[in-house]
Amino acid sequence: MSYPENYRYAKSHEWMLLEGDSATVGITDYAQESLGDIVFVELPKVGAEFEAGATFGSVESVKAVSDLYTPVGGTVTAVNSVLNDAPENLNKAANETWVIRLAAKGAPVEGLLSAAEYQKFVADESGH
Repeated sequence: MSYPENYRYAKSHEWMLLEGDSATVGITDYAQESLGDIVFVELPKVGAEFEAGATFGSVESVKAVSDLYTPVGGTVTAVNSVLNDAPENLNKAANETWVIRLAAKGAPVEGLLSAAEYQKFVADESGH
């Protein structure tokens, strides 16, 4: 599994690319692999506001439903509506498939990890 160096990672298995005050959020490769075949993604509405660490939607797979959390607070500026018809894109390319974009406000969630730190966290969590 690969984890892009320019992303930051939450222990809840979301990635975030912060460019100025624009935050792009998706799920990690580890998350999609753990979930199995993703069949549905619940997306928020554009304009919805969230605090850092808040639940903004969910991902449903053949195994489970998992909540999605915002690594930074802000207002949703875009949702990846392609996921409504093709949620499996998250399985195919988790690192390239974004879920939401936010106009970020305030500081990111404390404890976001670098790619190397996240890789170690996943290894410790999974026992690999």
